Amino acid sequence: MLTAYGIFRALPIDWASGFGGWVGRNLGPRLGLSRRARRNLALAMPELTAAEIERIVVDMWDNLGRSVGEMPHVPALDPFDGSGRIEVLGLENLAAAKAAGGAVFFSGHFANWELMPAMAHRHGLELELIYRAANNPLVERLLLRLRIGRLHPKGAKGARLAVMALKEGRPIGLLADQKMNDGIAVPFFGRPAMTAPALAELARKFQAPIFPIRTERLTGARFRITVMRPWTVPESGDRRADVAEGMRRVNAILEEWIRARPAQWLWLHRRWPES
Repeated sequence: MLTAYGIFRALPIDWASGFGGWVGRNLGPRLGLSRRARRNLALAMPELTAAEIERIVVDMWDNLGRSVGEMPHVPALDPFDGSGRIEVLGLENLAAAKAAGGAVFFSGHFANWELMPAMAHRHGLELELIYRAANNPLVERLLLRLRIGRLHPKGAKGARLAVMALKEGRPIGLLADQKMNDGIAVPFFGRPAMTAPALAELARKFQAPIFPIRTERLTGARFRITVMRPWTVPESGDRRADVAEGMRRVNAILEEWIRARPAQWLWLHRRWPES
């Protein structure tokens, strides 16, 4: 891991991205893990042919490899330096989030998802990030060095710190596309998927606006980040129904992004039940 990091760091970002993509698309589809990606694609979009599924799997690994290659360079990237490497749309929504104070940002494992907090940071918005800690302690230490924002691992402590942040008017950010076994069943590609409800619960509790952030890879190591207009979780008086509706909308937004660029989403998660 450290050797690969050193190689990618020594290369210019475009070379690191290209090399990482080459490794990803040549190695990844041969791994046993790719069976899950193929299964997930067949479940989510049964209209795809076997050849189309295989093309998406190869391109998914290319994107993942590129993202790994780009990781050492993310802290130095500035979406506002005029280089055009990162196009940012919806800056007026980012300004609204700064004015609101306590806001909830969400995205998923799209393109290079590490760019979301880096972009917010460069715009003067420091996110409190709730993330899943890596299983490997060495990888975890390396990621903590590279990631931008105040980082809190998922769990009881992370939840307390997220509550404190919103109470004090600080924004939080999280990736909302992974399975949570003790979550709630919410439709995703027409199938029930166990989904973490914390995003909607916190937004409803603190009346915080929710800002979806979409990251797209345009070509190579060039990106578009779109900060979308905010919305709020309904308050009907029925907390469970309101939270379920909030998460239904989150999943619908994620699904729309995935359908538009299926190869840029990480299809490797166990998102749906095995049977």
